[in-house]
Amino acid sequence: MLDYDAEAARYDATRGGDERARAAAAAIQTLLTAGTAPVRIVDVGCGTGIVTALLAGQGRSVAGVDRSAGMAAVAAARLPGQIMLGDVTRLPLAGESAEVVTMVWLLHLLDQAGSAAAMAEAARVLRPGGLLITTAGKNDAAYGTAADTTSVIAPVRARFDHDQTDGLERVLDVGGRLGLALSGRTTFTGLGQGLSPRRWCKQLRADVHGWTIPAGRQRVEALCTALEALPAPDRARPDPVYQLVALRKA
Repeated sequence: MLDYDAEAARYDATRGGDERARAAAAAIQTLLTAGTAPVRIVDVGCGTGIVTALLAGQGRSVAGVDRSAGMAAVAAARLPGQIMLGDVTRLPLAGESAEVVTMVWLLHLLDQAGSAAAMAEAARVLRPGGLLITTAGKNDAAYGTAADTTSVIAPVRARFDHDQTDGLERVLDVGGRLGLALSGRTTFTGLGQGLSPRRWCKQLRADVHGWTIPAGRQRVEALCTALEALPAPDRARPDPVYQLVALRKA
C-alpha cells in the first residue's frame, strides 16, 4: 500500500489537484438534502483535506479524520483545529454526532472486514436520517473508460480481480444490514487522473492494483509489453468517472 506519510506533500499535485477536488466536492453537494444545511459533516479518510475544506460553509461545520499523520498535517493547515488522527474502524467520535459522513476513495483500500467495520462506524456516528456518502467501485472507474489501454488490461483483470470491497452491490448489502438505505447516486470525473500506457505499466509493476499479485509477474510483463506498443505511449488517456452514492440512516 502507498506510504501516505511520505506522499503527503505531493499527493494533491499528482492526483488532479484543486480541479479534481472541486469536482468531487460538487458531486457530494448534489447528494446533500436540498433545502437543508447539515450542521456537521465528518470526512473519514480525509487525506490532505483538499475536498474536506470545500464542504465547509453554508452553516456547516466540517471535520476530518485520517490515520496518516503526514496527510493529517496537510489537512490541518486547511482546516485548523478540525482534523483528528484516527482509525476509520474506530472513529474518535461520539455516537449520533454528525448529519453527514463522507468517505471518498476509502473503502477500496480496506479488506472485507475493514470496509464493513468502517461503514458500521459511519452508521454509529450518524444521527437518524443522516447520510453516508461514499465512492463505490473506485477501481472499476479506472477500467471503465473506453480506451485502448483498458481494452488491453480488462480481460486479464477480469480473471483475477474478484474481491472488490467497495463494489456497489456490496456497499448496498452491508449498508442495508446497518440500517442504511440508498437515497441518491451521482458521478464525477477524476480530472487529471487519466493514465498513459507507460504510467499504467508503472502502476501494474508496482502492484498498485492488487489483482496483479495473483496474476503474476509473467502476465504483468506481457501486459506492459502490449501497453508500451500502443500509439503515443506517453499520452494520457481519458479521465476515469467515479460513482458516488448516498445511504440514509433509518
